Amino acid sequence: MNHATGHLALDAEALYAQLLAGVRPVLRPDTRLAGIASGGAWLAERLQRDLNLPGSAGVLSSVMHRDDFAQRGLASSAQTQLPFDVNGADILVLDDVLYTGRTIRAVINELFDYGRPACVRLAVLVDRGGRELPVAAEFAAARVALPVSQHLALARSDAGLFHFDVKEV
Repeated sequence: MNHATGHLALDAEALYAQLLAGVRPVLRPDTRLAGIASGGAWLAERLQRDLNLPGSAGVLSSVMHRDDFAQRGLASSAQTQLPFDVNGADILVLDDVLYTGRTIRAVINELFDYGRPACVRLAVLVDRGGRELPVAAEFAAARVALPVSQHLALARSDAGLFHFDVKEV
């Protein structure tokens, strides 16, 4: 990690290429992409385009179902937008970093507020371990170990290129 800039030495664009290759074979005709705001939504949007899938990817917000809602309140996060029928769909949820599993639990609750999917699967750019809930990604482009004191998040340049930001918490 470069401490001066706060960027992790992981190549986010190379990991995105691995994610694209890993997701392609698991897509079904009824698969719909839904990314967790904001990094996962960026991934879903780009995958939707790069895989030439019809329609638009969805965005899932974890805000209303978080177990720490009382402390966090309504963050300036994006609102859930699902431009497809959830009922009976195969939903591939995308996130940038899988850590404790609490965000995934929250977005699954949010997703079920919109209907009953046939299947919900998870693909992530980075799995950093540290699970507090029994959540696993079907596909992770990388697995890394970071200290609990560090927060890892996907960032996007104005040109749409991905990189990682690491912050001390």
